[in-house]
Amino acid sequence: MVKYEVIIYWSQEDQAFIAEVPELPGCMADGETYEEALENVEVVIQEWIETAEELGRPVPEPRGRLMFA
Repeated sequence: MVKYEVIIYWSQEDQAFIAEVPELPGCMADGETYEEALENVEVVIQEWIETAEELGRPVPEPRGRLMFA
């Protein structure tokens, strides 16, 4: 289960929904539908965490809803 905040938006340039995880730098995925983008980013989150752990890098704890200015 994903506990990180995920931001999903439509990209006109890519003609796809983009799902970004602000707490995990560079962690993002896309999909033809909102649901597909969410499913894809859930996989990428797990891969991001596994890679960070393999490299001995810290994995941020989910902070919940983030506030942007």
